[in-house]
Amino acid sequence: MIEMKVAAIALDAISRSPIILLKDATERRALPIYIGQDQARSIIGALEQQVSPRPLTHDLIVNILSAWNLRLDRIIINSLEDNTFYALLCLKGGELEQQIDCRPSDAIALALRAGCPIWVMEEVILDASIPVDRDADEEEREAFRDFVSNLSPEELIRRARKSNSED
Repeated sequence: MIEMKVAAIALDAISRSPIILLKDATERRALPIYIGQDQARSIIGALEQQVSPRPLTHDLIVNILSAWNLRLDRIIINSLEDNTFYALLCLKGGELEQQIDCRPSDAIALALRAGCPIWVMEEVILDASIPVDRDADEEEREAFRDFVSNLSPEELIRRARKSNSED
């Protein structure tokens, strides 16, 4: 799994649908997820730390969790099937741990309010992410190619022995 942060909310140029953009810590991969208007408003409200006079739905859920001594430990965007993302809310309360199926947009809105991390399964990132820094990706690939092309079997054995002795 890779931890990601909310980088932005944008509108699709053609459909005018909101898209939430998640980025990894290196800001080299971005994961765009189409969301609904209401979820976009809720996420923007959380990002801007807006406080409404009465709790809105995502605020209410966080309040209920708190009242029952449960906490949202993390969310996981765990799969992508037929262009639909799926997420899990990972709740903890004492010895109790529970995972609850959730739309990613609702999970992100809750995570922002609860201050918990957003994780994405690597296979989801492989399937749906877009590169942000192609030059850095190419530099990394080239450095790896150089490393492999200059690696002799003897050097590989020496590195393996060194690695095993450090364990």
